[in-house]
Amino acid sequence: MAGRGSAAARGALTDDDVTAVRDEVAAGTTVTVWFTAAAVGVPAGGSAKVVAVGDVAEGDFIQVRPAGSRDTMFCSPNELTRTRPARRPATTRQRPKPAADDALPTEAPTPAPVLPAPAPGRSRAPQEEPAATPVTKAPARPRKRAERSGPVSVSLTSTVDGDWAVEVRVGTKRVVPATPLPATEVAAVARSLPPAVAEVMTSALAEARRRQEERVAQLREELDAAQRTLDQLGVD
Repeated sequence: MAGRGSAAARGALTDDDVTAVRDEVAAGTTVTVWFTAAAVGVPAGGSAKVVAVGDVAEGDFIQVRPAGSRDTMFCSPNELTRTRPARRPATTRQRPKPAADDALPTEAPTPAPVLPAPAPGRSRAPQEEPAATPVTKAPARPRKRAERSGPVSVSLTSTVDGDWAVEVRVGTKRVVPATPLPATEVAAVARSLPPAVAEVMTSALAEARRRQEERVAQLREELDAAQRTLDQLGVD
């Protein structure tokens, strides 16, 4: 999460904590962590469940799901802690004690004013007070979750053996770690890209296929040789 300081947050995850959390998640244990003051977009002290811990301890490699949310987010060890924050004591407001009745000064009752009697034969209609206009409160605006800002970059990498992986970054933050991608999906993506890009990707796929075909042929030769040796060693 971008925007945190360089100094480690108080109580943040150490290298030993990260190793322990990774082992517990791999064993199927539910691990709860809390956000530190270095976290951005979420309240400090809020809890979250650890979903996954990346193998490479670089940048934001810990995937968590905040409490009450279905979305996941990636954080660095500096933004998380295993120490549960202490609850703030509830403050009680004391009502002021009413003063004693005998301490209040007594006032003489004010006589009601005498109104002149209406003239005979005339009657005044009672005046009605205007109805109070109800005051409507504007609906509260829903709080929006902090949106990630910055350019989005998608990186597609391959090995000489034909293994492909995709990675997504927003600005300088890696939001999706390197994820394996089948060669069939890579070929489908290549067909929708500009010709120059598609040509490079198609060439890489063809080279990987050629290597695999050579390896299969070599393995078949070794298997045939082993089968012949086994047949020669057979005893009727």
